[in-house]
Amino acid sequence: MMGKRGLPLLGIGFLAAGFTLIVLAGAFGAPGSSPTQVSWGIGPGGMMGFGGPGFGSAPDPGSSGFVAGTAAAPRVVRIVASEQLRFIPDVVTVKAGETITFEVTTVGMSVHEFMVGPAADVAANTTGTPEIADIGMMQAKSLTYTFAGSGPFSFACHAPGHYEAGMKGSIVIVP
Repeated sequence: MMGKRGLPLLGIGFLAAGFTLIVLAGAFGAPGSSPTQVSWGIGPGGMMGFGGPGFGSAPDPGSSGFVAGTAAAPRVVRIVASEQLRFIPDVVTVKAGETITFEVTTVGMSVHEFMVGPAADVAANTTGTPEIADIGMMQAKSLTYTFAGSGPFSFACHAPGHYEAGMKGSIVIVP
């Protein structure tokens, strides 16, 4: 039997699980849809003002409507940092030389960071590699990066234990 103290904790657990399912359902979409076409959240503006029409990223290279990002007009790629210590999506395709603004939103209670750049520097958590620090629950922060050279490039979270748990992603460069 659960005591009176356990019920509020159980309710919080169900609330967190439900919210995670809503976010993941938006990330993966309905059969036949793409993650960039779905609305993340509930109703106009989404849950807690996050989501709604236009939340998805701009089209990837090779997709209909693709326009390469420039320094003057970067292409926006939205990334979710999940409570399960994963980035959604964990693979991003960019055109060689393209400028991307990553908008990173944390869902769940964990505080994350987002580092992007040459794969060796990201893996080693090299000082000076572009990063966003301290992205708290339901916060969205952005970072703009130009992919000069052929790579390899990647992104990661180096909050204690997160990278080691697999919180990282790849950048695929296309000509």
